Amino acid sequence: MDHQHPPAVAAYLAAEGDAAAIAACFTRTGGVNDEGRTHLGTDAVAAWHADASSAFEYTSTVVDEERLGDQAYRLTKHLEGDFPGGVVDLDHLFALSDDRIAFLFITVRQTVPAT
Repeated sequence: MDHQHPPAVAAYLAAEGDAAAIAACFTRTGGVNDEGRTHLGTDAVAAWHADASSAFEYTSTVVDEERLGDQAYRLTKHLEGDFPGGVVDLDHLFALSDDRIAFLFITVRQTVPAT
């Protein structure tokens, strides 16, 4: 898959594992909603990423992506690791502001049953 991510999303993906670099991808007042919890501001985003990335060992692969206009983007990451269930696909919905992330909403990918 040839990924042509918006610059803020590309920076976010390149920064994985580095909480300060992840936080630098966000606007000063930007935030993340993950696992039903909202983290607002770059300090809270950095703390969220440090906690989330150290809780389990896992690998992640981008498996889908979609531009949703000029200021929104969705990508799906497939994770495998030692977390409960061991495998999950997560949608990352980005609200973008210029070259930064204004908000990121992460949720378990919902599949539609075939009819």
